[in-house]
Amino acid sequence: MRYVIEPPPQAFVSVAGESSVFPVRRIWCVGRNYADHAREMGADPTREPPFFFSKPADAVNPGGTLPFPAQTSDLHHEVELVAAIGKGGRDIPVEQALEHVYGYAIGLDMTRRDIQAEAKKLARPWDLSKGFDQSCPISAIAPAARIGHPASGRIEITVNGKVQQSGDLSQMIWSVPEAIAYLSRSVALAPGDLLMTGTPAGVSSVKPGDRLHGACAGVGEIVVTYEA
Repeated sequence: MRYVIEPPPQAFVSVAGESSVFPVRRIWCVGRNYADHAREMGADPTREPPFFFSKPADAVNPGGTLPFPAQTSDLHHEVELVAAIGKGGRDIPVEQALEHVYGYAIGLDMTRRDIQAEAKKLARPWDLSKGFDQSCPISAIAPAARIGHPASGRIEITVNGKVQQSGDLSQMIWSVPEAIAYLSRSVALAPGDLLMTGTPAGVSSVKPGDRLHGACAGVGEIVVTYEA
């Protein structure tokens, strides 16, 4: 096959302890999957069907020093457990969903909150608030064969050394297998898909020069510093 232009490079995430990498196909995100975060965003935290949005694959990056995003004066951090899909499927039963997970990472769903708020007010899509360049810092993936499937454990983020978000994976409204099963009813999941599983309460603004440190017990950590 010949392409009329040079194909874009394959987005990927490192795998902890290995030289091989995980190719990224799509990034799916579960919205408002912790009750306290739903409340702080002005939503009802009752167990309604989950909803999903997406980010482009090339939004992933390993953290480190990043340029501050353009077109925002209200950038927010959202720390999340990320499930990396290693086996595809459609209409996946909940009890089989974890068989489809290759491993886990910790990621940041960086959000241009001012753009998102304007989109909500006008009933428009969120894409530019969630899917901008480098909006998905993510740690190396820890294979489930090594760490198991975490259903509980501390997840938190500090900004300049101060804890801003702190919660437990057990506080998810929809568990990882439930979210996978529900999403697979709408789209066929495939190897290389990432699922960001929601964020606990405490999201806050990030400014140029801030240092973010996200960590999830037994999974990993991610550090991001935004250029001043």
